Amino acid sequence: SIEQHVVRKFLGLISSQNIPVYLIDPLVLGLIDKDIEQIRSSSDGPSPECKYFCAPRDFTTFALLDKTWKHEMDLFRAAEKMGFQWLKILNKDPRLDGMDDLSGFEIPLHYIFKLASHAIHLVVFYERSGNYLWHGPLRLKQHMDRKFVPFRKLHFGRYPGAYEKPELLLVSIDDLKVQIPKNPSSFLEEISHSRFLECRYREARAFFQLYPDDASLDAVEFRKKAKSLLRLAALTLNNLGVKFWLSSGTCLGWYRQCNIIPYSKDVDLGVFIRDYKADIIPAFQKAGLPLKHKFGKVEDSLELSFQGEGDVKLDIFFFYEEDNHIWNGGTQAKSGKKFKYLFPKFTLCWTEFVELKVHVPCETLQYVEANYGPDWKVPVKMWDWKSSPSNVQDNGIWPVDEWDDVIQIY
Repeated sequence: SIEQHVVRKFLGLISSQNIPVYLIDPLVLGLIDKDIEQIRSSSDGPSPECKYFCAPRDFTTFALLDKTWKHEMDLFRAAEKMGFQWLKILNKDPRLDGMDDLSGFEIPLHYIFKLASHAIHLVVFYERSGNYLWHGPLRLKQHMDRKFVPFRKLHFGRYPGAYEKPELLLVSIDDLKVQIPKNPSSFLEEISHSRFLECRYREARAFFQLYPDDASLDAVEFRKKAKSLLRLAALTLNNLGVKFWLSSGTCLGWYRQCNIIPYSKDVDLGVFIRDYKADIIPAFQKAGLPLKHKFGKVEDSLELSFQGEGDVKLDIFFFYEEDNHIWNGGTQAKSGKKFKYLFPKFTLCWTEFVELKVHVPCETLQYVEANYGPDWKVPVKMWDWKSSPSNVQDNGIWPVDEWDDVIQIY
């Protein structure tokens, strides 16, 4: 088939240039995944039929780690000799952006090699400081040929993506030797949740021009403690396999000023109640964070608070999904009053915050506005969790005979 022929020529090309690439094509990996045990254990004998690379498709997608090669021009020359046409897509390097400087420095993000009616999409992955891999969006510049390939059918590049570093496995498929992620099914699962949002440095700088950052010793000390608490919380929840995101003031700090709000006093995380695990509390206690309070119950308004270093605490709010909104609960300890905070439905994206790969709501603006109202850009230092949020509602009162279970303070 033309597909297999082009893949064979491409693998010959990159092998001649000593460029290590690995297969990330969702269609081909999906086929491989069905036979993975057989493929792992099979010898390198010739395959009786072309089963994987002959599947009809417009593209085959490979990944390249940026730091593994440097001789771009040699590759292009060799590609042209083999009959390939190529296209290189550059865009800004977000790793160089910061509060002091927005870099305009461009890096290669995508390469496309076309031969006859098939194309190879080579996605460049970069290592970022949260110890993960990132790829950028595919945005065509003004002068580029939009008919070069059917760009809309590409699997990668609609938006930036973040991935764990995959372990690779060398396999022999359709008489071709190729590297693939060792666990194709978990990589395929990652693809569907890989969308990445960059911190908004431009807007953060504008914010600090209006409201200069607090550089006092107390603020610096609080941020340091909050960062190490967030790191410990992320490590603990990741080890348990519990998906979480930045919520409340921590999410606002990321979105508005790319940093922890120095007067916020705590670190706030959200977890869907469907991801709750009974070993969350013992795992945090083992990590050196004693339970401060536990309000509500798994079926209704659960909220956990752990004591970090000094007076910095970690609040974990559990979110419940209804037909047309998502909500989390609050409880007033002395009265047993219940509160409910409503949010429009949201999905989760990756971001990098204090050198960690963490989730935030993709629809961040709607999330922040639900919580803090249309004036979320204006700092508010006096905040009452029972009355200040825009999305708070009274939610009745806990029956007195349940108080021992639903209001636990340590």
